[in-house]
Amino acid sequence: MNLHNKNLLILFNTGWLDDKAIEYKAECVCVILQAIETPQQFCTAFELVNRNTITSKPKIILRESKHLRLRPFRFLINKN
Repeated sequence: MNLHNKNLLILFNTGWLDDKAIEYKAECVCVILQAIETPQQFCTAFELVNRNTITSKPKIILRESKHLRLRPFRFLINKN
């Protein structure tokens, strides 16, 4: 089972699943997450505040999000 270094909590409504069924369901969840966790989706969901300006340009958002910690006076804002 390859979970791609993610911690997942999967709740089942029944206790009758064996290990193979649980592993299969976890792999299905990982495949779904890989399909929706793309850089394009990330840029669609966030805006970058750079001091006094707000930008939605994907190239700038991806460049700034590569830093482990955002540089001073730069903030990622979720559009939700």
